Amino acid sequence: MLSDDAFETRAVHAGRGDLAALGVHALPIDLSTTNPLPDIEVGGGSYESIATGGHPTEGGNVYARLWNPTVARFEQALAELEGAEEAVAFGTGMAAVSAVLLAAMNRGRGRHVVAVRPLYGGTDHLLASRLLGTETTYCAPDEVAGAVRSDTCLVVMESPCNPTLELIDIAAVVAAAGDAPVMVDNTFATPVLQNPLAHGAALALHSATKYIGGHGDAMGGVVAGSSEWATAIRPVRAITGGLLHPLGAYLLHRGLPTLALRVRAQQATAGELASLLAEHSAVARVHYPGLPGSDPHGLLGMQLRGPGAMLTVELAGGYAAAERFIGALRLFTHAVSLGGVDSLVQHPASLTHRPVAPDARPGAGVVRMSIGLEAVQDLRRDLHNALEAAQR
Repeated sequence: MLSDDAFETRAVHAGRGDLAALGVHALPIDLSTTNPLPDIEVGGGSYESIATGGHPTEGGNVYARLWNPTVARFEQALAELEGAEEAVAFGTGMAAVSAVLLAAMNRGRGRHVVAVRPLYGGTDHLLASRLLGTETTYCAPDEVAGAVRSDTCLVVMESPCNPTLELIDIAAVVAAAGDAPVMVDNTFATPVLQNPLAHGAALALHSATKYIGGHGDAMGGVVAGSSEWATAIRPVRAITGGLLHPLGAYLLHRGLPTLALRVRAQQATAGELASLLAEHSAVARVHYPGLPGSDPHGLLGMQLRGPGAMLTVELAGGYAAAERFIGALRLFTHAVSLGGVDSLVQHPASLTHRPVAPDARPGAGVVRMSIGLEAVQDLRRDLHNALEAAQR
């Protein structure tokens, strides 16, 4: 359950409940790779508990591949912000996706996955590769009911979608999935704007590298859900060694108190820039949930508390125009990733969605932008100049 406190208050205090007892105010970083044990019985019992998905007993953290208190604080904080019972953190978002898939298959229902497109290119590629032994049916949001089978162990979706920012009704997908659990990639929205579990999803997943960290200096992934799911996922992490590094956990946790401030400021700028882009003759279409006609299901203000800070444009001149546009930008860094304090731009078809099947790959003129915290007038000028270059 979500606390009655405002999001900003929870983001500041979440995961810090034990600091006063430790006699510290700032988040501590425990870099120990191994931990002294009080006796054999405590050590053995704690090892068995952690390795099978539980928590360590007091004084029995044992080994950093299994458990780390700095990571555990970040997990508690993210769980509180997502309204989840627990969360499990990994070294990257893709490690988190992989662990969820393995845990889902291990529950005995089957190995079939339903993937709702559009979907992040890395997740799409992982499923298509069958590297983990999954069998995947790709479908549109309104085709989920027909795609789900008796052996479907997981339905994977995201909203807003990457990179076209389409909004998908989470509750509708959950209903169509029946008793198959639904995992929602909540990276674009963040817990500031959306809580998938409140709409029936079993799991909310984040590439914490993005908005949660917010400064482009820490990688991580985290998945939040019930204690039952956390208990199923933790053994996968322990066996595969995917635990988030404690320094990364510290940096990601440190990013949470400013998460709402950053997302809302970036969102305000994105809204202004979306209007500018929509009016320019070099642009064939702007994908942004806040623009008229972009929310046919009325999810904005209901499921999604704001349109976010991601912008995608389709340039009228195709690939050549996209190349000129990106090359002319001065304040936008040409780089993958998103959600940082500085603005980024990338060409999805050439980068993040290059491994995706051609019929599901974004068009050659599609450019994705992550809006940062620069002054809106400076970004407007930069975009205007780049759009003029795209037309030349």
